[in-house]
Amino acid sequence: MKKFLLSTALAVGVGGAASAENIGVSMALFDDNFLTVLRNGMQEYAAGLDGVTLQIEDAQNDVGRQLNQIQNFVALGVDAIIVNPVDTDATVAMSNLAAQAGIPLVYVNRQPVNLDDLPEGQAFVASDELESGTLQTQEICRLLREEGKDSGARAVVMMGELSNQAARIRTQDIHDVIATDECSFIEIVEQQTAMWSRTQGADLMTNWLSAGVQFDAVISNNDEMAIGAIQALKTSGIAMDDVIVGGIDATADALAAMAAGDLDVTVFQNAAGQGEGAVDAALRLARGEEVDSKVYVPFELVTPENLADYR
Repeated sequence: MKKFLLSTALAVGVGGAASAENIGVSMALFDDNFLTVLRNGMQEYAAGLDGVTLQIEDAQNDVGRQLNQIQNFVALGVDAIIVNPVDTDATVAMSNLAAQAGIPLVYVNRQPVNLDDLPEGQAFVASDELESGTLQTQEICRLLREEGKDSGARAVVMMGELSNQAARIRTQDIHDVIATDECSFIEIVEQQTAMWSRTQGADLMTNWLSAGVQFDAVISNNDEMAIGAIQALKTSGIAMDDVIVGGIDATADALAAMAAGDLDVTVFQNAAGQGEGAVDAALRLARGEEVDSKVYVPFELVTPENLADYR
């Protein structure tokens, strides 16, 4: 897997800590492939630093639980807090809790609703979602043209959790690309959420197929839903050569699906790099150092042609 250097103030890693530093981490959900890679990235990076301890909690996709975890971190007097938000619309309250306690806070991966108004001592580490769905849909558009389907192609869209800013932006990216002259031949015939889930992606695709929905492409907000769609398509006896399927994240399972000829497009999001960047930012803020409020790790398009670079 490729590794990327952050092109911001975080490009140079922090050195060993002079004294013990404890970071409280609240993850939206442990039971998620992408977030597991992100969490592991944090843990592996912190393990290489002297005196740095992570206390990682699972919010189990519950906003109230996550707010309680942040309150507990404040009560414990941690040196910094990292949050992967359950609901990105709830981040104002999280920011206020940390700011009132004078504890630095770093959001990771999921864009807080108050991104442009973060208090001093707070930052956001992720990848720019304007790139993700754009790269994905542009490539699907190119593939449809290549197959001669540029005079009325039909697509279905699988959305992530709508309380998540990434799902909303990735979906808007799809519509923005289709609105361009080059890709305006694509018609979205169905668009529903499958909650980032492989199982729900399979169920949604099964429902569409049972309802007789006809389509040439599946555009999914993430790889897990795309893999679920692939499973349902294959179960229904549909040849994968007959439909273009695209996801986002370039997870290990997605790369395996691409190698098998089932997944046509994904977009690499460096989960481990985001995790490392979040710990780095939290430590810098805890030490009173300056950190950019927005730290972006680039997305990259992954296709069968460059698959070997990412496996």
